[in-house]
Amino acid sequence: MELHRSQRKSSTATTSSTTLPLYRSAPPLEVRLEEFELYAIDRLRVLKGISDGLSRGKKSEEMEKLVRGLLNAHMKHPQASEAVNKDIISHFVLRLVYCRTEDLRKWFLSMETMLFRHRFLSESPESQKQVFSELGLSYKAISYAEFEAVKDKLVQVARLIGQPVPSADAIYYKVPWEEVPELVAGRRVLLHKGYAYIAIYQVVSLVATQFRSYLSKTLSLTNRKWTSTIREQEKDRLTPIVEALCTSYLGPDYSQPTEYADISIKDLEQIAKSSFPLCMRHLFDKLKEDHHLKHGGRMQLGLFLKGVGLKLDDALTFWRAEFSQRVGVERFDKEYAYSIRHNYGKEGKRVDYSPYSCQKIISSSPGVGDHHGCPYRHFSEDNLRAALGKMGVNNQKIEDILDKVRNRHYQLACTLTFESVHGSSCDAGINHPNQYFIDSQKVLQSKNNSTA
Repeated sequence: MELHRSQRKSSTATTSSTTLPLYRSAPPLEVRLEEFELYAIDRLRVLKGISDGLSRGKKSEEMEKLVRGLLNAHMKHPQASEAVNKDIISHFVLRLVYCRTEDLRKWFLSMETMLFRHRFLSESPESQKQVFSELGLSYKAISYAEFEAVKDKLVQVARLIGQPVPSADAIYYKVPWEEVPELVAGRRVLLHKGYAYIAIYQVVSLVATQFRSYLSKTLSLTNRKWTSTIREQEKDRLTPIVEALCTSYLGPDYSQPTEYADISIKDLEQIAKSSFPLCMRHLFDKLKEDHHLKHGGRMQLGLFLKGVGLKLDDALTFWRAEFSQRVGVERFDKEYAYSIRHNYGKEGKRVDYSPYSCQKIISSSPGVGDHHGCPYRHFSEDNLRAALGKMGVNNQKIEDILDKVRNRHYQLACTLTFESVHGSSCDAGINHPNQYFIDSQKVLQSKNNSTA
């Protein structure tokens, strides 16, 4: 797969004779650098959508609908051949992105396998047979005589898992039990003399296991190649893109205020209590308490306030009023005012800086005396429990939130906090502090309108 800055791709990817690629080898395509990144971002939206759905405990039917919607929204292309190319190119780009650490490999492996699983189930029976064959799965259905020998046990299993009782013409495969660990762990398959008897509708588990095993090996190989050659060879071109993609924020840009974001200094106290996410509420409270924040805290809170509509003049007045109680007005104007104007694009390169996303905040590393970062990741359990209680979250919800935190689902924990505080669902999940603020304002405005 060669990269070019402006050339079009020269051919269509043909890594598989089925409509479901198995990603055996990188396609012989010329890819524009812009597409390299954009295709990867679109696929990443799909994988992160799947991850969010799984974290929220969606059922299989709900996940099937979710995956179908994600693919339609992000992986479509007006030309069928380009859609195939986009699918394959984006997979190989993300394979490069997520090969680099054990945690990244684990996440990518799980999400790609889940995506493959859902796509396999949507394929035609003929295409499914082709995938079965191309994965080297040469298992044959058991004979009628063998079926009769274990029929009673198969009937018991079917009833136990809520499936129709197998008829005389039912198709079952006999495979080594270790090749379907998912079915074995879920007690959804008959085990007999070291073999698992899987029904035709359970073949997806065998296929997905084989796909996962292959992808796991290739991720390790890709990591070696990345470390030994690619990273250094592409340090001025691809390496910055690859290293940034896994933490990319994929949502709206909140650098400019929206219809729900236009506040003044006199509103801040009340709005902080009603509509700030925990990370920003903590920073706001600490600023009011200490009349000072270190650089990381000033950047995180300052850009957030800019995004929710605090004008530059008001921002200077607000920060000056707090800091002057600690360092004095003269020192504030000399040492701190410049950075505030800089964030608003009025100094230096005059860049209009965007507020930090959840991903950026979660990946930060606050030190001693710092108050920035993500409370769900960086607070102790006791401190987080106390902070959630202060926000009005009840004890049962706090336990649910802490359970998500223990499993490192920090954004889902924030989403559950939002739902508890506002008494309203947030199906899209929280991906940005400014999104939390806007969604909060929408809910509160709706409640005010309904009681007017």
